[in-house]
Amino acid sequence: MSTAPAPREFGSFDDAFDVDMEFAPPVDDVAAPRSPLQFTPAASAPPAGAAPQPQPPLHAAPLAPVPAVPAYAPDAAGFNPVGDVVAQAQASLMDTGLAFTGLAPASNIGEVSVPRIAIHVFAERQDTLASAERAAQDRRLSRATTQIRVGGVAAAVETYQHEPTPPLIIVECLKDPQTLLSEVDQLAEVCDAGTKVVVIGATNDIILFRELMRRGVSEYLVAPLQPLQLIAAIGGLFNDPAQPFVGRTIAFVGARGGAGASAVAHNTAYAISERIGANTVIVDYDLPFGTAGLDFNQDPLNGVADALGQPDRLDSTLLDRMMVRCTDKLSLFAAPASLDTDWDISTEAFEEVTNQIRATAPFVVLDLPHLWSPWMRRTLISADEVVVVATPDLASLRNAKNMIDLIRQGRPNDAPPRLVLNQVGVPGRPEIPAKDFGAALGVHPSLIIPFDAKTFGAAANNGQMILDAGAKTKSAEAFQTLAQIVSRRELPMVAGPKAKPAKAGKAEKAKPADGASKSLFANMFKKR
Repeated sequence: MSTAPAPREFGSFDDAFDVDMEFAPPVDDVAAPRSPLQFTPAASAPPAGAAPQPQPPLHAAPLAPVPAVPAYAPDAAGFNPVGDVVAQAQASLMDTGLAFTGLAPASNIGEVSVPRIAIHVFAERQDTLASAERAAQDRRLSRATTQIRVGGVAAAVETYQHEPTPPLIIVECLKDPQTLLSEVDQLAEVCDAGTKVVVIGATNDIILFRELMRRGVSEYLVAPLQPLQLIAAIGGLFNDPAQPFVGRTIAFVGARGGAGASAVAHNTAYAISERIGANTVIVDYDLPFGTAGLDFNQDPLNGVADALGQPDRLDSTLLDRMMVRCTDKLSLFAAPASLDTDWDISTEAFEEVTNQIRATAPFVVLDLPHLWSPWMRRTLISADEVVVVATPDLASLRNAKNMIDLIRQGRPNDAPPRLVLNQVGVPGRPEIPAKDFGAALGVHPSLIIPFDAKTFGAAANNGQMILDAGAKTKSAEAFQTLAQIVSRRELPMVAGPKAKPAKAGKAEKAKPADGASKSLFANMFKKR
């Protein structure tokens, strides 16, 4: 099932921009440490006062037969506390007009990073097989190798009697809880030490969940499953406790040359850092012609080039030395902007550098060049958010449609890319109306930036951002709005000394009766 929003009717656009102002709540960037569990069979309780005996390895000795007394014994028939909680939540959501699906939207599952591992899935239901296949195609599991097979726990036991177990096994069992626990014990006999096991069952019961956790099962999910629910469960098992968070990557790409994607990327990143107050890193991947150093009036270093040349040696200390600190919350990986070198860099190097930079800041803005290569394709598909910047002309419409169709195909479980129309309203130039432009792409434009050659030209020549060069222009307001959209955060109540004062005019007009000078705050907010 796709999580892409349903298409909406196109209404009249404002002359500056038109955008949906509903933002998801901020996601906690700090993941709780999870102690690694070993999938081991259940052991019988030792006698009172006896010293605990060390457990043999899983392959050392077979387990005793499952006792006739069921380990799962609810206190009363029909006792299901989790089901009651779910029912109450569903009733509350129905009152507000929302449907309860048991799955958070894509924006709320957090940033998932799965390492290069092998994942084996043994499913019984057809919808579970379909969800597993859709999850295996997701960008978050691109580095993992997933094998999907028909059959439940019995098929897994038969398979691993003749081959080693992978790091993660996902099995489905739709039988009663007692049979499920018995089959899990049989699976434990053929599993290697350290294997993580996720069980998919049909019973939503806290007692069964606790019993499976006691046996060493890593996670228990209740069918039917959605792809994002399975992806979130897998990602939660492989979170790195030593890594405090995984930053959100926002890729900006132009539909054609001269569309202004770099200017939009830099101004949006600056708005995220200065107006929202979040640490942000700009990565300029246009190695021969990058303009990030010019836009921020910084001497270009070989930061990106050096990082791409030695991706295996990168760590937090080395990355910090390669970055240029523009402000307290904004860092820059500037491109060398040199034609002396033939930049022949592998796709794996770009992927590794991007993953390393994600651990340095909550938001990583990728300024991508207007070219097409394997690493560009991989970067666009693997980014958490993609923003396509286009101008209202026929060439941009054709290229934007090709890009959006490709990204949609490679990201089946994500929302479509954002569309930003730039340089709208050039005098004397025939333009495609924004309504028709968005209808042809099937994507509602998230933002429309008006043509303002004077403000943009002055900012570029002075090495400034629009928020500084023209804080009261419609373009500055547009970049603040786009920063809220891609970061999914609201502007704070007080954005700092650069925020518009609420009562600056009254402070200037209020003069002391004795003719004394104006207050310090009035002088600070005085127009120059």
